[in-house]
Amino acid sequence: MGRIFEKRKYKMFARYDKMAKAFTRIGKEIALAAKSGGADPGTNPRLRAAIQNAKASNMPKDRVDAAIKRASGKEALDLQEVVYEGYGPHAVAIVVETATDNPTRTVANVRAAFSKLGGSLSTAGALEFMFQRRGVFKIPLAGKNMDDLELELIDAGADDVEVDEEDGIVTAFTDFENFAKMQHTLENNHIEVISAEMQRIPNTTVELTEEQMDEVGKLIDRLEEDEDVQNVFHNIA
Repeated sequence: MGRIFEKRKYKMFARYDKMAKAFTRIGKEIALAAKSGGADPGTNPRLRAAIQNAKASNMPKDRVDAAIKRASGKEALDLQEVVYEGYGPHAVAIVVETATDNPTRTVANVRAAFSKLGGSLSTAGALEFMFQRRGVFKIPLAGKNMDDLELELIDAGADDVEVDEEDGIVTAFTDFENFAKMQHTLENNHIEVISAEMQRIPNTTVELTEEQMDEVGKLIDRLEEDEDVQNVFHNIA
């Protein structure tokens, strides 16, 4: 009985820890969006997307409001967006997006993760040609006519649409320049969106064995555990 209780307790704490990290990441994105484009979601597409993602993650409204308030108040942290690029084990390309108030601390942590787990940090921009920045919108499929929805998404700027019938999700991809247009069109047409994000999609991918995946996974996990890291992208197939 005691072992079962401990196992359940461990799972519960792991779930809360994962949720806390997600809330911290989204809170920083909200703060960065408000800092760069103002605290009014009506005139700030990036902030609207961040709030939308917060709702999808069940982030409490008071935490969302607090993040916006902090970004526009006198006590706002001087958050900076810094991108690091490098190669992991087996020549896997990795891009790390961070939001930090101390770049010196952040680069030291990122470099240490790469060097200790079989990778190496590259210079800024070295891997930029290997990825495209793309808008990625996830929309629930339930209750929608797929033919009509696909036409609306294409008119809004989508250049690729994927359907996952098992999970009931439609994913629309846009160019970086069409992100705001897509968001605006979906809002005007009252189409529910689960999440809206800018992602780095690899132009080509590499195939790894299960053992190789485990090696690279350790590095990616280490990077994602860092409190300054917002997103980690790679080119694993």
